[in-house]
Amino acid sequence: MTGWRKKPEHQAGPDVWSEGVGVDEAEWRLVGQAAETAPVAARGVRVHSFQAARASGVMLRAWGRGLLGLALPPTCAACGQVVGDDGGLCPQCWRHLHFITPPLCVRTGAPLRRVEGGAEDQPALTRAAVVDPPAFDRARAAVMFNDVARKLVHGLKYADRLDLAAIMARMMAQAGHGLLAEADMIVPVPLHMVRMWRRRFNQAALLARHLQKGRARMGQDLPVRMDILHRVRRTPSQTRLDRMQRRANVAGAFALARAGELDVRGRRVLLVDDVYTTGATLDACAALLRQAGAARVDVLTFARVDDPYVDETDMTGAF
Repeated sequence: MTGWRKKPEHQAGPDVWSEGVGVDEAEWRLVGQAAETAPVAARGVRVHSFQAARASGVMLRAWGRGLLGLALPPTCAACGQVVGDDGGLCPQCWRHLHFITPPLCVRTGAPLRRVEGGAEDQPALTRAAVVDPPAFDRARAAVMFNDVARKLVHGLKYADRLDLAAIMARMMAQAGHGLLAEADMIVPVPLHMVRMWRRRFNQAALLARHLQKGRARMGQDLPVRMDILHRVRRTPSQTRLDRMQRRANVAGAFALARAGELDVRGRRVLLVDDVYTTGATLDACAALLRQAGAARVDVLTFARVDDPYVDETDMTGAF
């Protein structure tokens, strides 16, 4: 039988099924016809067949999406109301998201309720950031942890709504674009192996992967390193614990991997998690990375809890 087959995928060079662009005769594999005549004879048929197949595929996919939209219309990621497009929020839920914008503490990322004087070029800091500075350099979050944010976080963590990670990561990328641009690697906050076995995934790692994909589209090679930190002690839920209790709860819960110190030394690390509550977990992780010689440790989360234990009085120019 006379015909052509695509070169093996492991071989380097342009794809021979690329509509005649970059075709090299050495890359063709002849089956039953002379090599010097087959490319010329087959090229027109090949290009026409490829274009026809591609057009048919586009039409079939569009038809399939239309049928799926009729049977299962896209819904709001938070409340389930029918919306126009997949992967979005309805207008009401969108309006109720509280995006974190300046003024905010340059260290902890806490939104500042009031700004009292100080030069514009001086950093704004919360009293907590001055009195009890965290181990990390900067923290940023996309939204405050209100009812809509809670539905997204809980949907991802407890209802296996893995599709929500992409939506949340897009908001995180907007809030932490500067941190992402300066980072050398992303380190998700690890789960204990028992919790990982029960949940079957680490929500922080999912968010990190989507952040990585977003930066890759912008040309930045930003690896996600899940082998740097390990959770060596299982801790009780911190939902109802205050700041000091959370800090005691995570003490000794994390450890640096053997190769972690070599890989982290002199690097700019971005810690990623879903929610910043009091910062105790992130602070414990950041402290280990600091001990390993990280040049900078920043934090990026989807949501931030309006922590009643944090005094958010502005101290512009305190440092």
